[in-house]
Amino acid sequence: MITYAQQNSEEQPDATSQAVDDHIAPAPRVSVQAFCETVETAAAVQSAGEDRRLAKAHLKIQMGGMAAAVEAYRSAPTPNVIILETEGRGDILTGLDQLATVCDAGTRVVVIGRVNDVTLYRELVRRGVSDYVIAPAHAIDVVRAVCNLFSAPEAKAVGRIVAVVGAKGGVGASTIAHNVAWAIARDLALDSVVADLDLAFGTAGLNYNQDPAQGIADAVFSPDRVDTAFVDRLLSKCTDHLSLLAAPATLDKVYDFGAEAFDAIFDTLRTTMPCIVLDVPHQWSGWTKRALIAADDILIVAAPDLANLRNAKNMFDLLKASRPNDRAPLYCLNQVGVPKRPEIAAGEFAKAIESQPIAIIPFDPQIFGSAANNGQMIAEISANHRAVEMFLQMAQRLTGRGETKKPRGSFLSPLLEKLRSK
Repeated sequence: MITYAQQNSEEQPDATSQAVDDHIAPAPRVSVQAFCETVETAAAVQSAGEDRRLAKAHLKIQMGGMAAAVEAYRSAPTPNVIILETEGRGDILTGLDQLATVCDAGTRVVVIGRVNDVTLYRELVRRGVSDYVIAPAHAIDVVRAVCNLFSAPEAKAVGRIVAVVGAKGGVGASTIAHNVAWAIARDLALDSVVADLDLAFGTAGLNYNQDPAQGIADAVFSPDRVDTAFVDRLLSKCTDHLSLLAAPATLDKVYDFGAEAFDAIFDTLRTTMPCIVLDVPHQWSGWTKRALIAADDILIVAAPDLANLRNAKNMFDLLKASRPNDRAPLYCLNQVGVPKRPEIAAGEFAKAIESQPIAIIPFDPQIFGSAANNGQMIAEISANHRAVEMFLQMAQRLTGRGETKKPRGSFLSPLLEKLRSK
C-alpha cells in the first residue's frame, strides 16, 4: 500500500471563482511531477506552476497519465509530489497498485479524475492518495491541492502578507500602512509585524516612537543567519499584538539588493506571525516587484491627481496580470480635498482603473501632522476621527477578517468522517 500522507481537499471552485479570497500558504521547495492525459489539464498544471505560491516548487509536466508514471519510476526516484490524471475508473486503482511497487516512501499523490463517486473516494483514501480533484481542473485547483499538502489540515494557515505601496512618492502610503497594521493588531487582535522596507528613509520607527538598535538591515546583510530566533531578536515590540522590523534610516550604506534579498526574511516571518504588513517604498526594482507579486494582498495608496492615476493603473494592471489566481489589488485614495487643488474625482479614478477604492481618506493636516510629529497613530490622537474607522475597514478587507465566509467543504471530508466513526 502506498504510504502517502492523507490530506483533506477543499471544495473545487468553478471557472468564475479562480481569484478567490482564500489564504493558501505557499509551498516549500519541493519537486512536483505531473503526468497528464489531456492538453487541457496539462495547460492548467502549467499555469499553476507559474503561480506565485508555487514559485519555489520545481514542476515538470509529461503526457501519458498513469502508465507513463509507472514506467518512468521503474528506473528513477519519485519526487515529493506526483500529480496523475486518469480518465477511467478502473485505471485509477489498477494504476495506483502498480505505482505502489515503484514509489518511494513519503511521496504524495494527487489524482485528477472525472469520476465523482464515494466508493472511489473510499478506495483512494485506503490507498493513501493525498487529494482527489474533479476534472476539469483549473490552475487554482492544482495550486490549492499542492500547497495544502504542506499545511496542517486542522489549523488555519498563518503568515498572511499584506503589501502596502504608494502610487507616487509622498502620498502617505507609509502612514496608511502603519495605521492599518495598528488596527489589525489592536482591533482584530491579530499578532502582526510591520516590516519597513525603505532602509534609507523608512518612517515606521518614527511613527511608532521606536528606536531599536537592530532591524531589518541586519537580516538582509546576514542572510545565512536568518532563522526564527534571529528574526525574533530583531523585532521591536510596539504593543501586545504588534511588532516592528524597523529600517535603519541611515545613509552610511548603499542599499542595493538582488531580487531575492528579502525572501528568507519573509519566509521566516510567515512561520511565526499570522499577519505581516510590508511597507514597500515607492521604487521599482527586482525586489520590490517580487515582494508585491508574492504578497497575499496588495493595497495601492494614491492621491487624486493624474500622475497617481497613471501609476496606479499601471501597477494595478501589471499586478493583476502577474497574479491571475489571486484577488485583484486593492487601492485607496488619500489626501482627498486639499484646498484649492484641482483633483480627479473618485468616480473617474474608479472608471479608469475599473475598480472602486476601498477607502477615500480626507486631507486633514492637523491630525495627521500631529500624529506624525508625536510618534502616534491616528487612533491615539483622535479615537473618533473618521479615518480610524476607515483604517479598521481596510484592515478587515486585507486580512479577510471582516467578511463572513461560508465554510468550504471537502470532497473527502464526509468520507473521512464516516471512516473515522467506524
